[in-house]
Amino acid sequence: MITVVGEALIDIVSRAGEPPHEHPGGSPFNVAVGLARLGAEVGLATRVGKDERGSRLVEHLRANGVHLLGDAEGLPRTSTAHATLDADGVATYEFDLVWDLPEVPLPAGTSCLHTGSLGLTIEPGASRVLAALPDIRRDVLVSYDPNPRPALVPDHEAAVRRVEEAVSLAHVVKVSEEDVEFLYPGSDYRDVAAKWLRGTGTDLVVVTRGGGGAYGATRGARVDLPGVPTDVVDTVGAGDAFMSGLLDALRRAGLLAVPRLQALRALTQDALHGLLHQAAVVGSLTCRRAGADQPTRAEVDAFLRR
Repeated sequence: MITVVGEALIDIVSRAGEPPHEHPGGSPFNVAVGLARLGAEVGLATRVGKDERGSRLVEHLRANGVHLLGDAEGLPRTSTAHATLDADGVATYEFDLVWDLPEVPLPAGTSCLHTGSLGLTIEPGASRVLAALPDIRRDVLVSYDPNPRPALVPDHEAAVRRVEEAVSLAHVVKVSEEDVEFLYPGSDYRDVAAKWLRGTGTDLVVVTRGGGGAYGATRGARVDLPGVPTDVVDTVGAGDAFMSGLLDALRRAGLLAVPRLQALRALTQDALHGLLHQAAVVGSLTCRRAGADQPTRAEVDAFLRR
């Protein structure tokens, strides 16, 4: 089982000349739904309000086969992210957020815990999640997507410290090239990946590069993957879809567990390329649809068979 910890919210998507549309969202929420659609058993520890938007999120999770962990409807209101799309479908965000989590549940049989984004940014929930990771990582593979939002982290140095602490506690890290530039202005993403692999307990770092593809690195293998061509409707949730695809590819390869870390560290370049390609296909298919509407296992398999 994969346990995902973090925020669930409503994306309010606006495009010039059109009325806004509301979609279920939140990075960990999207990852959990994406994993379930790909055939994984997944539980989500999240919090929403007892309101109409919160009910929609809970219903969406249940409809997609995601197990709800803990008291999901315990916040005073449901968080929102207002995404404004430019002419290319690329989103910028404004947030109204509430995030708290009394504890980090870990159901029996959990082999991987994924977290990140606002779940490790907004207090008081962020500190509770971070404090749980040192004990969890001993027996459970930890996956992390920083997904920092500049508008929410006015103290840049503190944001970098938080990300680096979380990276040191994660076995698998996925980060976007844009996020690397925010965290380390002017740095090459390959150098940042090498730094994280060299100085922390991380075993795999993947950098997504939008239409430019992705870069993956372990201590022994490096892969530059070209982008998967697609007709972009919007990019909302594309990075989360890639994350779902990566975790599912690792799961299907039998690598998503602490006892399999040696095999993860020993990945060949060809094997790493194959994992990244599967993840990129999931991201590409999501860009073809409005909002964070991720593909099913059947849709991904059909694309891979072409």
